[in-house]
Amino acid sequence: MRCGVGRPGLLLPAVTLGFMAVMTSLPLAENTVLALLSERPAHGFAIARLTAPEGELGRIWHIPRPVVYRSIGRLLDAGLITPAAVESGRGPQRTLYTATPEGRQVAAQWLDTPVEHVRDVRSQLLLKLALLDRVGRDPTDLLRRQKVILEPIAEAVRTERPQRKGFDATLLAWRRATAAATMNFLDDILRQGS
Repeated sequence: MRCGVGRPGLLLPAVTLGFMAVMTSLPLAENTVLALLSERPAHGFAIARLTAPEGELGRIWHIPRPVVYRSIGRLLDAGLITPAAVESGRGPQRTLYTATPEGRQVAAQWLDTPVEHVRDVRSQLLLKLALLDRVGRDPTDLLRRQKVILEPIAEAVRTERPQRKGFDATLLAWRRATAAATMNFLDDILRQGS
């Protein structure tokens, strides 16, 4: 796998002695496309349907069709996916892509990594939970680790005192409500899984 090579804006995994040494982050669109191609080979149009606003994953986080195709190109450049076959039949021929072994490893690592901020729960964590559900993987361990990461943040927001009035107080009220709702959400899902 090439490190630091590819299209502008794409951060690639660093590889040392055949082991993944440091995983730099891919944008959410690339991680999503890579996770889907780790499930099974697919073409860009099929992924775009899944991530369209009315699609299974698009109702969580929409990826516009041009971004799906750009993500495929970047993942190809990074060596994380490869063409698997060409689907023939009525209509245009479509190239099916599949994740490489390195791509599967990167996707699995991303799916297993908790998000770092409360604000990322609505997009990234929900997307990860939907993708894990698609392949029948139990998210309990991820959710427990997620809770451990977000608990200190939620507590700090809860105990923070507003320095001023006006919008600062409004923003703090929003952050408190969002953090409390996120912790309740994690507790509810963990209880459902028990």
